[in-house]
Amino acid sequence: MNIFIRLLTFTALLSVSFAVEPKKLPSSTILKQAGLKENTIKKIETGKRLNRTERKEIKDAEKARYIELRNAGADEVSNTEESIALRNYKLKNKKRKGLIRKREATLADILFPGVAAQDYVIGEPIAVYTDVVESRKRPVPYDYYDLPGCSPPIEPEFRKKVRMRKNLGMRLQGRDLKVAPFDFRVKKNMGCTPMCSHVLDSKKMRWMRRLIAAQYRVQLELDQLPVLMRSKDYNYAVRGYPLGFIAPENFHGLRPGEYYLFNHLRFVVTYHEDPAEFTGVRITGFDVHPVSVKHQFAEGQVSEVTGGRQVPPLTTCNGLVDNDPAMYLELKTQGGGLRVVYSYEVEWIESELPWSDRWDVYLIGTPDDELHYFSIVNSLMIVLFLTGAISTIMIRTLKKDIATYSEMDALEDGMEETGWKLVHGDVFRPPQFNPMLLCVLVGNGGQIGAAFGLSMLAGVLKMLNPMQKGQTLTCLIILYVLCGSVSGYTSARLYKYMDGKRWKINIILTAVGLPGILVSIFIFLNIWLSFAGAATAVSIFTIIKLFLLWALVSTPLVFLGGFIGFKVDRIEVPCKVNQIARVVPLVPWHVQPHATFFMGGILPFGSVCIELAFIMSALWLHQIYYVLGFLLIVWLILVATCAQVSIVLTYLQLCAEDHRWWWNSFLQCSSAGLYLFLYSLYFLVSRLEMVGVLPVVIYLTYMGMISLCFALVCGSVGFLSAFWFTKTIYSAVKID
Repeated sequence: MNIFIRLLTFTALLSVSFAVEPKKLPSSTILKQAGLKENTIKKIETGKRLNRTERKEIKDAEKARYIELRNAGADEVSNTEESIALRNYKLKNKKRKGLIRKREATLADILFPGVAAQDYVIGEPIAVYTDVVESRKRPVPYDYYDLPGCSPPIEPEFRKKVRMRKNLGMRLQGRDLKVAPFDFRVKKNMGCTPMCSHVLDSKKMRWMRRLIAAQYRVQLELDQLPVLMRSKDYNYAVRGYPLGFIAPENFHGLRPGEYYLFNHLRFVVTYHEDPAEFTGVRITGFDVHPVSVKHQFAEGQVSEVTGGRQVPPLTTCNGLVDNDPAMYLELKTQGGGLRVVYSYEVEWIESELPWSDRWDVYLIGTPDDELHYFSIVNSLMIVLFLTGAISTIMIRTLKKDIATYSEMDALEDGMEETGWKLVHGDVFRPPQFNPMLLCVLVGNGGQIGAAFGLSMLAGVLKMLNPMQKGQTLTCLIILYVLCGSVSGYTSARLYKYMDGKRWKINIILTAVGLPGILVSIFIFLNIWLSFAGAATAVSIFTIIKLFLLWALVSTPLVFLGGFIGFKVDRIEVPCKVNQIARVVPLVPWHVQPHATFFMGGILPFGSVCIELAFIMSALWLHQIYYVLGFLLIVWLILVATCAQVSIVLTYLQLCAEDHRWWWNSFLQCSSAGLYLFLYSLYFLVSRLEMVGVLPVVIYLTYMGMISLCFALVCGSVGFLSAFWFTKTIYSAVKID
């Protein structure tokens, strides 16, 4: 009982420490504009301690200033002083004291801990990198240079930056940053600059039309900043730019339903200079405005492209390109090939936005931390409810049962045993149905749980950056491989207790079973992605590296853990097992296996469902997820919930004189994986707009793999908790 109270107390303390408000105060200029009292402003400027009334006054002044700016029509996405003030107010809850970390003042410290600003010299060439071309409707991304367009640059000055080290996670994700065909020079404005000319035949045009219909977006990166499309009028900012658009209904000058290609890009790079603090230029923003334009060649000029990168003068490319609907480039599938000229322009604008706050705009519109707090509170309420149930069982019911059994043993006549003590001769009888499979599943679930828990701890301790998804995936794989000894030891110990004789097969299945299933599914899916030409299709060399990592590291560790598990003493239990199994009476409906299977997974899934929504949005809707402190707390709550649910249901089953608790204790909590998969179906219907069979198959396959791993973790926690509970209660009574 003490372990659950301690776990609950520790979880509550963590959630409270995570919710501490930061002491960072706004600037006196903003507070003066909001009408704050002079005495309070002087205290702020001199750094004196503020009382509760003055702090409330500051919060009210901030809120009043925010409402005033919003009513005046100020947006939250541009780099003006008003927009910066709005973002600081709206994101102040995100810049707070985190779990096991000092107070951070900027989101840059939270998102990219330890990353220093890059200073550039005026006129220095700077490379723009291409990321994948992706879509929410079709999770089949493509490489930038797979699209019909310009070839990679060949300038030697960019060649030095082309080679970027890719970790295992980036290779599995298909991320391959390459230099884009743009020539950026620090603080050098460029008018309309043609890059290349490309002829689209009917096949390529049909493909581009399908990509535009699926809302594919091009992702670029400059100084580690993803490119943004901002709209001051509509107050939104979104990463990447679309390949084109479909003319809407009732749009003057365009044919409704026709496709148009964005072939001209208008880049805006904002920078910050402060000679008193640093030398050079720091990039604080990277925006793009795509334009569709049918370029016209100048008369009397040769219209052939030389070397793939030289384009003759264009009459539509003098200075800045106008966004004229009459000059939009239409993608017609009939009429032969279409010659497309790709061009761009660059404008550098100085901004007062500091480098440390340049990531603020990317988090506008993301779920607020209040929802994460609600998730924590929701999970804690479930844990409190289960703790009350456990307390009732452990303190009142069990104490009464043990006292009753002790009185019965003291009587000379003896009385017939009832309840959970009646099955003491069969409660530790190994399961008759496939005990080896149960041991393998529990061992694999323990390995996954240990790897995930260590990853979250590494993230909280700033050893892992969640913004770098390739690094995070690499860390998960490495920790999973290194935790192979956990699965081998757990599986071997349980199998030895169950008097298993085929220990070699047990260890082989533990090492090969789950990884083999997941890798087989991954390879099968990878073949289909390769046929579709997706950028996420993994090369054969990466698959070989995964195989070597499994064969040379994970499998030996599993065998080592299994060897230790078979060498240690057999698990001791307080009761002897009868030779003949007791007949199980008819049990109530709420204790039957099919009922407990569906009931057991509701609470574990309910304790993490809100946080799962954030994680799935980050996976499939390309949102930013970085609050690993919340995730660690939710992970601890999930473990506590699974343990308590398993204990309650196992006790009810034993009271019904049903000693077959082994598989039930595992399946009761593992059903949370089924609820996760059902939720993924709801997420697919309500949040995603996938088109085609292959995208849906990809989504369901990955979510099925995630649900399977989630079920194994929950089932393992439930089984081990039920095993500990059963040993504890039968050790407290005298057994003849």
